[in-house]
Amino acid sequence: MTERVILYHYPLCPLCRLVRLALYEKGVPHALILEIPWDRRPAFLEKNPLGDVPVMVEPDGQILTNAVAICEYLNEINPAPDLIGQTPRGRAEVRRLIGWINDVFYHDVVKPILTERVIKAVQKKGVPNSAVLYAARENYKILMPYIDWLASRRSYLGGRHLSYADLAVAAQLSVLDYLGEVSWDNLNDAKVWYAKIKSRQSFKSLLQDKIGAIMPAEGYENLDF
Repeated sequence: MTERVILYHYPLCPLCRLVRLALYEKGVPHALILEIPWDRRPAFLEKNPLGDVPVMVEPDGQILTNAVAICEYLNEINPAPDLIGQTPRGRAEVRRLIGWINDVFYHDVVKPILTERVIKAVQKKGVPNSAVLYAARENYKILMPYIDWLASRRSYLGGRHLSYADLAVAAQLSVLDYLGEVSWDNLNDAKVWYAKIKSRQSFKSLLQDKIGAIMPAEGYENLDF
């Protein structure tokens, strides 16, 4: 793939961030186009009637949606580096972790914080709901030790090698990191792992994101934290 693909994305969408990381890791030339999904732009809805991001458009016009489907596709057309796993059990574990982080962790932690602190502000829908934020932060305390447990036992979260599991988890955490919602108390192994992923070349683009008046938390761009 020598021509650039186009990725329609919203900077603080963790699923968009996952695909952005995948594109860089796979060495796929690409251009980013900002898309505000709740604007429901008619021209964008023609590409994806569901109206969600990310949406990837190939040079020949082929449209792909759904972050996980896009990542699987990228791994098939660009086998190196392999980011899914070399054995059936390895692939099953990577896919299990992707499902857990994109479903459980996203819905219980990232989505409510993102909604209350960013989307409400952008859409001018009132002040954040403190009860929702409290619940999400408590869920963070419950769920993060599992990531720490994985990081303490493996070179990477999915096993010995970098995989989509690492990129999916890092993408979710990077949104919380941007908002200053990450605490590493008693999570030293997870902290070391995240610093390793955050230091990769593919992460540079994410660290340069600026979302209007919602500026990143102090230290977001630091690789040594």
